[in-house]
Amino acid sequence: MKTLGHWLASPWRRSTAAAVSGALPVLAFPAPALWWFAYVALVPWILLARSAPTGKRALRDGWWGGFGFMLAMHHWLLPNLHVFTFVIAALLGALWAPWGWLVRRLLGGVPSGRAVVAALLVLPSGWLAIELVRSWQGLGGPWGVLGASQWQVEPALRLASVGGIWLPSFLVVALNVALAVLVALRRARVPAVAGLVAVGVAASAAWVWSPRPGTDDHVEIAVVQPGVVTGADTRFAREERLTRELAGQDVDLIVWGESSVGFDLAARPDLARRLAALSRETGAEILVNVDARRFDRPGIYKSSVLVGPEGLTGDRYDKMRLVPFGEYIPARSLLGWATSVGKAAGEDRMRGTRQVVMDAGGGLRIGPMVCFETAFPDMSRNLAEDGADVLLAQSSTSTFQQSWAPGQHASLAALRAAETGRPMVHATLTGVSAVYGPSGQRIGPWLGTDASTTQVYDVPLAHGTTPYVRYGDWPLQAALLILAAWVVTEAALRLRRPAPEPHAPRARTAHGSPARPGR
Repeated sequence: MKTLGHWLASPWRRSTAAAVSGALPVLAFPAPALWWFAYVALVPWILLARSAPTGKRALRDGWWGGFGFMLAMHHWLLPNLHVFTFVIAALLGALWAPWGWLVRRLLGGVPSGRAVVAALLVLPSGWLAIELVRSWQGLGGPWGVLGASQWQVEPALRLASVGGIWLPSFLVVALNVALAVLVALRRARVPAVAGLVAVGVAASAAWVWSPRPGTDDHVEIAVVQPGVVTGADTRFAREERLTRELAGQDVDLIVWGESSVGFDLAARPDLARRLAALSRETGAEILVNVDARRFDRPGIYKSSVLVGPEGLTGDRYDKMRLVPFGEYIPARSLLGWATSVGKAAGEDRMRGTRQVVMDAGGGLRIGPMVCFETAFPDMSRNLAEDGADVLLAQSSTSTFQQSWAPGQHASLAALRAAETGRPMVHATLTGVSAVYGPSGQRIGPWLGTDASTTQVYDVPLAHGTTPYVRYGDWPLQAALLILAAWVVTEAALRLRRPAPEPHAPRARTAHGSPARPGR
């Protein structure tokens, strides 16, 4: 341990160790998908921050750890944003600087049992506060929220139905804090074990008492994934051919991926007629996604458009939350230089103004979202509240085809399904496409990034309302209250602490030197 402490005495070595420690949680997400690793991934970072010699150094440990976390979570952006990826990671990583200070403040040195108990509540709350801030779409949205690593763990999905993705995040951080205390502070085993037991009790309570969505019907939904195709006309032709293969399969709805149509259908009535013919041939309405300059208003929109046997149904949803730098540049006058160092958006896409629930025929009500929007729990919750039977995501991650992004994006649909108690279909142009039932369980196969095909899924419909849909983001509100209570308590303790008594001045000789005490 002395050798390690000597090695960490170098500021740059310590910063490197913090960045590497902060990057570890990414291994719990797809593609590695080591979900169990999330339960210990924060321990090295916590141990490092608690050992910081000063509060200022703990702030730096938090910042460097946040930099490593953000860079690892978004490393697949490097081919497009190049050096700007590091700038984004450094800016967002600063959000964790106060968290590093909190770790040292609560767990540094030899903390009391009361401080350890406070850490088990305050540190997860601080983490949730960070996730809340960075969930703003202008900062990249809630991509890589720690609880999202648990998308294939059934108890965690049950927790998400109670408190959204935020509740699993809180408990995963609390688990890491308890383990770090057991490793470094053996005298504090009792509160640490109590914290572990509390996490287990919370998960068990959600498993036993949280309501399960009741299924009462099924619909057949087909996903059309054309694969990597160059050119809007060529892509449309392949999607048309694949869709025609669905004739006679008795499907209720057909879903194409994001940017599946590269022309405004109002300006290309020939394409609208071809889509209507496909709808008549297959006996199902088709949800396409148009990525084009609008005929009736200025700017480029990404829009989910429903087409029936008679043509355009009039149901349309314009994407509201755009990808920073990919679809628009925040503060373009200040950050527009990003287009010169990477493949940032040359022109800002236009935004929609409201979410839409569409009637897809036969009483089926669908709630569409476009790509990046599936990262936002509030959007799927709003659609469930508005009466959507099925949540739909139209996506395209072709730019990042060989990275971890497609799999991680597809995994988010499991969480949105579990949170809302509504099945969710994640349809992409080039993979990964996936479908999940009302409890977040996977239905049928994933369509990987090498697939150019169609797949029909038997999707169960559910009724009822989950606690998360009913009560919203209460874990975030609770976390902010915990932080506020801790700040007030700390301030009160400081006020009660008596001021140190001043030292009596020492007697001096005639020459001004301190007098020696007598024998």
